[in-house]
Amino acid sequence: MFDWLRRRLLADRHGTPAIVLRLLRTDAYAHRWSYALAFVFMGAAAASTAGCAYLLGSSVNQAYVDRSLRGVVLLSIATIVLFVIKGLATYAQTVILSRISNSIVADNQRRMFDKLLTESLGYFAPFHSSEFIARLGAGVAAVSQVLALLINGVGRDLLALVALVGVMVFQEPLLSFIGLVVAPPILFGMRKIVRRIHQIALTQFAGGTKIIETMQETLQGLRVVKAFTLEEDMRNRFFASVADIERAANKMARVSNRASPLMEALGGFAIALVLIYAGYRVIESGAAPGQFFSFITAFIMAYEPAKRLVRLNVDLQRQMVGVRVLFEVLDSPPSEPADHHRPALVMSAARVEFANVDFAYRANEPVIRAMSFVALPGQTTALVGPSGGGKSTVISLLLRFYEPSGGKIVIDGQDIVSFSRRSLRRQVGYVGQNVHLFRGTIRENIAFGRPGATQADIIAAARGAHAHEFIKEFPLGYDTPVGEHGMQLSGGQRQRVSIARALIKDAPLILLDEATAALDSESERYVQNALAELTKGRTTIVIAHRLSTIMHADSILVVEAGAIVEQGRHSELLRQGGRYATFYRLQLQEQDRPGHASTSALIVAPAAE
Repeated sequence: MFDWLRRRLLADRHGTPAIVLRLLRTDAYAHRWSYALAFVFMGAAAASTAGCAYLLGSSVNQAYVDRSLRGVVLLSIATIVLFVIKGLATYAQTVILSRISNSIVADNQRRMFDKLLTESLGYFAPFHSSEFIARLGAGVAAVSQVLALLINGVGRDLLALVALVGVMVFQEPLLSFIGLVVAPPILFGMRKIVRRIHQIALTQFAGGTKIIETMQETLQGLRVVKAFTLEEDMRNRFFASVADIERAANKMARVSNRASPLMEALGGFAIALVLIYAGYRVIESGAAPGQFFSFITAFIMAYEPAKRLVRLNVDLQRQMVGVRVLFEVLDSPPSEPADHHRPALVMSAARVEFANVDFAYRANEPVIRAMSFVALPGQTTALVGPSGGGKSTVISLLLRFYEPSGGKIVIDGQDIVSFSRRSLRRQVGYVGQNVHLFRGTIRENIAFGRPGATQADIIAAARGAHAHEFIKEFPLGYDTPVGEHGMQLSGGQRQRVSIARALIKDAPLILLDEATAALDSESERYVQNALAELTKGRTTIVIAHRLSTIMHADSILVVEAGAIVEQGRHSELLRQGGRYATFYRLQLQEQDRPGHASTSALIVAPAAE
């Protein structure tokens, strides 16, 4: 029978019983000894509470029946001792449970962040980043709250209730039965309420996520918001989300507290019956008043823990939404599984070969089609072509942000999928169009390229990236904060810091993805000089729309619809009069227009034709 009940309760792995059991097996079990100590103090507090209720009855008898002042004083001293014990035990259990809760929150924050680091770029594509922030905040707090509710419910409230009911039964068994008849109607009412809690809590979580999303997008895109006068639109969107969550919170308040009038009314009814019966026994039968006083005291003191236990399922359901959204992330199979057990890739010449590589972000929508090419060691290979042709995808595949669906990518004769991603990425220098600088100083952002780099290494990399000149002009020099996403620096300055970050890495393979596309002519000149230093003597694969920046590349690949349609040097491709020649003529016409800035800087030094 018990096995059948257990299977039924745990049939739904996302149901409350299954999740609670999981939390007990993982988070709670890890702190079992601390919980055990907290239970000892909870037991002491419960015993002290029940002892106080019992002693109050004895004190009444000593005062009004036995007329013993000495007995009243001794019982009063004993009551003081019990209250002191209860206070110390309550303090100890609260501190212990708070430390456990803080540890569980920290552990789950680390688990969540570690899990996100194991995911590929494709995993994040369908989601807004604010959703993960909301899951991290609500989920880890919910795990701690669920366990706190369970431990406090079982330890503090249940132990106190058992101890007080014991006093009640010992003093008056019949009255105890009368007092407990109110429980079934209350439990029946709570069952109906629990069904509505989950959906309301889910609405609250979704509304909170939208609030974070709108706030994040507004602040990060503040220039666009103000430039397009979108303040009213953003305000309306934000206020609508706030109104949704306010309505959900109000509904939660109504539903979750709907049983309170019933509980209070039935509680008052039970107390009234007890008082009538007790008065009858004392007045008509001459019974001692102390035992009834003790019983009533125990009954009133038991009312609050009983009420919390009755509400336990409601409170659990409110927190279960947060636990479920956290587990949805933690339980999903990693899209970039750990491969540290694989051997490390060792690059020597850094010869890169794509051999009939296929790739698609979505099924039946190929982005790369049987692509084959070779990037020779120490040379610059440029990818050009219309937007959406698959050029940036080549970079992503080389960095193993995604895995090819067909063919293979070989570096120095080694298929990169047979080696660990970390060993591959540590030997690749990457500079993209959208530079991402991390919170911190210029020094810290450059040092990210090689942890443990010395000050001399950082300055040398900055000099090579033509960044030292502007850095030393700042009052704080290399200790200048870059701001969020590097917004304290200009576009050209951010790009040169990112080049210094790649330069200090001293990687044999360099990947450049439109590294100068968003810069003005003067900034581009500085960045191109920095790139020339970065790519010197290294295998370089560069994506560029400005053909003037790759005219002297050793090999130019024209990529269209995921395939290479032309390949050769600049002069060869012009003589062929194909797609590259067409692109080149169009850009010359653009540059010849009045007011158009000429772009003459080159990525690499001219090679012999």
